[in-house]
Amino acid sequence: MDINILESYNTAVSRDYVEGEVQTILAELKEKLASNTSIIEKIFSCIDLTSLNTSDSRTNITNFIDKVNKFEEIYPDISPVAAICLYPSFTELARKTLVAKGVSLAVVAGVFPSSQSFLEIKTAECKMAIEKGADEVDVVIPVGALLDANYEKVFNEVRAMKEAVGRKHLKVILETGELNTLTNVKIASILSMEAGADFTKTSTGKVKENATLEASYVMCTAIKEFEAKHNRKVGFKPAGGISTLDEALDYASVVSYILGEDRIDKDYFRFGASRLANSVLKELVTRKELKAKASYF
Repeated sequence: MDINILESYNTAVSRDYVEGEVQTILAELKEKLASNTSIIEKIFSCIDLTSLNTSDSRTNITNFIDKVNKFEEIYPDISPVAAICLYPSFTELARKTLVAKGVSLAVVAGVFPSSQSFLEIKTAECKMAIEKGADEVDVVIPVGALLDANYEKVFNEVRAMKEAVGRKHLKVILETGELNTLTNVKIASILSMEAGADFTKTSTGKVKENATLEASYVMCTAIKEFEAKHNRKVGFKPAGGISTLDEALDYASVVSYILGEDRIDKDYFRFGASRLANSVLKELVTRKELKAKASYF
């Protein structure tokens, strides 16, 4: 790692300032976005439906994928979700059974959710996920190394996992609720992007504190700074605890304000929030006056 990477960014972050900025953004943009049905549609199409449970089996994953496959038939006027996200052991099954147009197959790897293992194991899991048919791989940074300020280890691990997935998308989870400070969130964002991340993601959904608007503000600001330096777009994915359209609009407002409204698009914005799908779907069915069930997933 180039030791000067972090020095070229402003990593000092004031929580009071960020909290104030978030409230200003919501007051300025949220109502406008909420009134725009096309934005609501885009929010739905940015959802990564997930099944990441200890009890997952071939039966329930097959049923899960079957619902995704049949969505277009039941809701032909609504674009599908962006992706499904599963444990790596179901990659082959999903690749064979997922036929829904435009829906990517994302797989968690790198010893999700703890990232506590040998790097060789993490990279092997990433590579195997791609070989078995994954379009995207979600991994977690070594959080303990970040907290120890071992930034070289964080950078090198993300770089190695990106090399393992090659041209496929690598979504790097910072686990922001465990990073203690917003400065650490900014540093983790920069290291991940400089190491090759295609997306940065807030959380695994497996810890006490998951996505927050403050962490999202910092991550989007880091993305903006990175893009100005490298002319390369990086996606953003808040995940964990986002279950209502109202909450989703908060995150969409932050993204729109910092990165532009055109970034509310599945190529550069995702929600890791399966419970969100029915909330947004219900609103779309009502607004479009569709003769379809308001709850499906």
